[in-house]
Amino acid sequence: MTLSMKDRVYAAAEQISAERRPTVSTVRAAAGVSNADATRYLKEWSQEKNAAGGQVAATPAVLLEQAARLAGACWAEASALADVRHAAVQAAWLQEKKDLDLEIAELVADLDKVSAEKDAAVTELTARVTALETEAAAAGEQLEEAQAAAQEAVREASAALTKLAGAEARSLTLQQAHDALLQRIVPETPPRNEPQADPTGAGED
Repeated sequence: MTLSMKDRVYAAAEQISAERRPTVSTVRAAAGVSNADATRYLKEWSQEKNAAGGQVAATPAVLLEQAARLAGACWAEASALADVRHAAVQAAWLQEKKDLDLEIAELVADLDKVSAEKDAAVTELTARVTALETEAAAAGEQLEEAQAAAQEAVREASAALTKLAGAEARSLTLQQAHDALLQRIVPETPPRNEPQADPTGAGED
């Protein structure tokens, strides 16, 4: 049977009172209770003892000894139960800590994996961006070269057209001059189909 804190305080006070006046500290140490409980129940014990007069002093020493033994046995049993409960709580806490450590380790591993994947993706994207920038720069240079070549071709075509127009104008002028010279050099000839007159008149009747 487990004694209450009040019973333990009362038993301890009875045992101590057989030798000296019980105090809060001595009762607390003997009963294994808190300072507040020792103060409270020792005060009640003192009041009950004063009210009972000399009845407490008349209590047989055997009963006091048995009560003290009972209190000690109860306290030992309570301590054993507390130790068992403490061991169970500690075991549960250790298991929970082990599970939490495992979960934390898994989370750290996942974080490391995600970080590695992120770094790889960043590296790949950086290389891709660099390659695209290089391609864009090369394309820009090619475009500038193509534009410059196109402008040069336009200038050359324009110059060629100008030369062609000048050549055509000179050719027309030369042709006109050639035709004028021919007209001055070649005499006019009569038409071939007209009969020529006989100067002697032999053809007349």
